[in-house]
Amino acid sequence: MFLFAGTQQPLIVDFVNKYFGEYVYRFQLAYTKPFWDNYVFGPLGKDTETVLGVYSPETAIPWYTVMFFISCLLTVTIIRILKGKLSSEDPQPGQLTLEAGYLAVRDLAMSVIGPHAMKYFPVVATFAVLIMVSNLMVLFPLFMPPTESVNVTFALGITSFVYYNYVGIKENGIVKHLAHLTGPIWWIAPLIFMIELFSNIIRPATLGIRLFANMFADAQIGANLANLYPPFSQFIFPVIVLPLATFVSLVQTLVFVLLSMIYISEVTHAPHDDHGHDHAHGDAHGEPAKA
Repeated sequence: MFLFAGTQQPLIVDFVNKYFGEYVYRFQLAYTKPFWDNYVFGPLGKDTETVLGVYSPETAIPWYTVMFFISCLLTVTIIRILKGKLSSEDPQPGQLTLEAGYLAVRDLAMSVIGPHAMKYFPVVATFAVLIMVSNLMVLFPLFMPPTESVNVTFALGITSFVYYNYVGIKENGIVKHLAHLTGPIWWIAPLIFMIELFSNIIRPATLGIRLFANMFADAQIGANLANLYPPFSQFIFPVIVLPLATFVSLVQTLVFVLLSMIYISEVTHAPHDDHGHDHAHGDAHGEPAKA
């Protein structure tokens, strides 16, 4: 981050575009650019390249796409390294670290969503690890965190939005899922429904903007400090700023995951099979069911 001072894209992005950018560029000219020209920006009287940027082999694959792909690879690699060879008798430090993270996310999910939270744990934990790794890429030279791009954070916000609505519709049906937006008072239900519907529709934007704004501001502050008196400031200020950058990265991961859990908790409910099981158990033994 500090070596580039927020103005130059990482060298690995130039490398990727050097070898693959031409193929992507040809695909864009053949398919995506005509789509934007004919169906989106053209009818609005806008030029596609004015809005999206100039098409060229050197910029065909955006930096945030490359960085997010690297973040996905790092996430899988880090988990596999920490997992190592699982052992209950002699757990290694990596396994203990992974277990601590698992317990932290699990306990948070169960406290927010409820006892049925483990049904959604894989998605929630994926959000947590992927966003944390993406954010922490700000600490290393030759990398830029993909969450500094609104394109990535909006994609994450839309993914969270689609997932919790999918869960709500799957568990409750489309009618009951929409009915939970009306509130308990019937005579103001239409007004509450419109307010809640609008609130839900803008959630992907609020999730994406919150994550992007904090990570982008953190990077810009670090870059500006690094440029105060180069090259000395590029090595002195990171010692002061990087702990703060680490804190911001972890907090923003927590905020995104916590909000996603809250949204899931709003559209789901714990199963109520235990009560029915008690009735069946009592009947089977000729005993009265528990009250």
